[in-house]
Amino acid sequence: MSNIPHDKLTGALRRQSVKKNVAAIHVSGKLTLLQRKLSNVLLLNAYDTLVTRNTHQIDARTLCMMVGYNSNDMDTLKQSLRSLAETTAEWDMLDANGRQEWGVSALLSYAKLSAGVCEYAYSPALAEKLHDPKVFALINLNIQRRFTSGHALALYENCYRFLRTGSTGWWPIDLFRRLMGVDGSVYYKSFKHLNAKIIKPAVAEVNKTSNILIAPELHKMGRQVSEIRFLIKENPQLAMLDIDDGEGLRQGAVYTALMGLGVSDRLARQWISEHGEDYVSEKITYLNGRGGVDSPVGYLRAALQNDYKSEKPTASSPKAKAAAVVRKAQTDAAEEERAQVVEEERKARAAIMARVQEIVDSRSPTQRDADRKLFLAWLSDELLKSEFSRLGWKAALCASEMRAFWEDLIPDAFADEAPFDL
Repeated sequence: MSNIPHDKLTGALRRQSVKKNVAAIHVSGKLTLLQRKLSNVLLLNAYDTLVTRNTHQIDARTLCMMVGYNSNDMDTLKQSLRSLAETTAEWDMLDANGRQEWGVSALLSYAKLSAGVCEYAYSPALAEKLHDPKVFALINLNIQRRFTSGHALALYENCYRFLRTGSTGWWPIDLFRRLMGVDGSVYYKSFKHLNAKIIKPAVAEVNKTSNILIAPELHKMGRQVSEIRFLIKENPQLAMLDIDDGEGLRQGAVYTALMGLGVSDRLARQWISEHGEDYVSEKITYLNGRGGVDSPVGYLRAALQNDYKSEKPTASSPKAKAAAVVRKAQTDAAEEERAQVVEEERKARAAIMARVQEIVDSRSPTQRDADRKLFLAWLSDELLKSEFSRLGWKAALCASEMRAFWEDLIPDAFADEAPFDL
């Protein structure tokens, strides 16, 4: 089973199989890890309009956060954009008529920052090549975030596009040094050093971190290594990252009872994981004994949070009965107060969700795609990530996080709304 759901992704990840006679675009490897990630985010943002627009735009703060910069670190962003403009992309391939074509272009023809927006462009010739899915494959941003080495990410980028063919084909060692950005180093002229410091560590990180497994093969001319290629296959272990560890909980009676009350799958598993089945079962029993509850899910949430307990039988003396009446009145008042709190929370969450939807609707399709990936990366809780992956911006469980995210991205996003504490 494929580790990458191509039908659910956009851009070049929807590509068909690579033709054997089409060579790749080689980008100079002299980029830092963050600069290499930046080039991929810019390409993802521009891909839909690469050949129809001369320039492309993206929020500068969004761009910084997507590649791991401090969102206010414009100096680092400027330096990285400058490096991309000074980096060359080179291709050597057959054109549409079967003739050999060689070309070279700056990776970015220009970039500028103005009023919080990054505007940039590719040369027409490079844009045409980058847009051709037979030539170039966009890198999955969720995968690239895991890399800690620029050499490993460079190797992954240059190997991934050959996944369908199973091999990169033979690269001259000089070309490989260029791809890794070490062609100007006297130290790495020695294959022994190149192998120990670049090839072996990069291969190990690609195999540990990404959705492919690679293995180097060497070709010698006499006693000297003259060429290298990488055999490539899918990494079956990547699928383990997507295993749903709540399957066992779904088989229990407590989970079934929660489903019967209208609790969502994710919330049911969260409650069971946090409180344990016995405690949740106790509160379900308490809820069932109340009768006539308008909002069973909200009431059960309050029971779990505040440890509601069933009343014990009391003595029949007048004093005991009076005390029971007082306790019941206090309980009813507390329950009414809690119900009011639950309703206020519901209204607050609905207001947040409505405003979030307004913001999302105002964004362009390309921005929405980038916003979704950015928010997923921004979340740290696996439950919330899973809920957002399933429901997108309609995931009410993420309401507080969505508000914080958009207020960080657009400071005045909720200026007209009252502050909410969910």
